[in-house]
Amino acid sequence: MAATPIKVIVGSRNPVKVGAVRTALTPLFPGRELHCEGMHAPSGVPDQPMTLAETREGALNRLAYCRQHAEADIFVAVEGGVDVSEDGPANFGIVAIAHGEVVSVGRSAWLPLPPAAYEALLDGEELGHVMDRLFGTTNIKQQGGAIGLLTNGHATRESAYVQALVLAMAPFLHAELFGGEAKLP
Repeated sequence: MAATPIKVIVGSRNPVKVGAVRTALTPLFPGRELHCEGMHAPSGVPDQPMTLAETREGALNRLAYCRQHAEADIFVAVEGGVDVSEDGPANFGIVAIAHGEVVSVGRSAWLPLPPAAYEALLDGEELGHVMDRLFGTTNIKQQGGAIGLLTNGHATRESAYVQALVLAMAPFLHAELFGGEAKLP
């Protein structure tokens, strides 16, 4: 008898985010069919979050919206943001995953941003639009993202999200070490 499929709802219709979730989760459920579906989920934060806290809030808001408006085994939200550290401005993503009552939050790698890009963000532009202008691309945020452009394609927005998602799955993969409440379907 075949195992029932696992339904995953992603708090975005952006193909990069939905693809990252599918790529990250599929190998974690060998022999199981994964139905991964994106849905519009408002972040409740500006289109370009400018702090770690704002980016985290956006991901958690998207996650909560999905949980309130859909049925699934696993809910996932991804929010891209920007912040500044002692090393300068950078881009990153926050991922939030929920199964049952357990929520796990993770962060992607920290991509340094050129000063000109950061200045444009401070003026209210969104990173995808800034990168499109700087590199002559169109809709890069639904492709390789700033990460793809700034690494000459050696990493992509999707690959950064995939790694963050796999890492954020740790409490579900080893529920016994995290209080035992996050057993996977």
